[in-house]
Amino acid sequence: MHIVIMGCGRVGATLARSLERRGHTTAVIDQNPDAFRRLGPSFSGITVTGMGFDKGVLEEAGIEKADGFAAVSSGDNSNIISARVAREQFGVTNIVARIYDPGRAEVYERLGVPTVATVTWTADQVLRRLLPAGSEPAWRDPSGELRLETMEAPSVWIGHEISDLEGHAEVRVAYLTRLGSGHIAHSDTVIQEGDVLNIFMREDEADDAHAAIDAGPEVE
Repeated sequence: MHIVIMGCGRVGATLARSLERRGHTTAVIDQNPDAFRRLGPSFSGITVTGMGFDKGVLEEAGIEKADGFAAVSSGDNSNIISARVAREQFGVTNIVARIYDPGRAEVYERLGVPTVATVTWTADQVLRRLLPAGSEPAWRDPSGELRLETMEAPSVWIGHEISDLEGHAEVRVAYLTRLGSGHIAHSDTVIQEGDVLNIFMREDEADDAHAAIDAGPEVE
């Protein structure tokens, strides 16, 4: 794949090097030519000095053959504008924009521009480490309506199938980790001691879902 990256700060430079290590080609755009020093001497991609929403600059970076575009500069407006130019004028459908303002991030997600809300993500990660286990979800979708919970399989569910838990608590088990290995959860997968379950649930039904999971299966 060829990926165009706007912004050569710590995130942009790390992203470019990571993509290159995976065998992809990259082009990095930044207004400040000194920023490209973050890429290191081994970087073999393209560097272009200029604004990421300038058509000429994007063309020099190979946007017309790009498989993806990442706008990760320090400016929300620049990131959104450049991502939209890449998609709407050059037809790049695989785009993502880094956004600091959580409110803006939600709006742009609903408009079809995938975003990474840096402030929200950082705050969530800090909360997960500060608060007791299970107090904060592993992930929330941008709309705030869905959450992903990670929990060790409760003893009351050991020996029961995944479908029993899903139907009882009205949740969806996406995958589980067993003995250090990840496994896709199927409806007939039997929950074992030590399994770590990754469970999707609605945000507004999370308390009821937790109560149902803690209560265990119904006794017939």
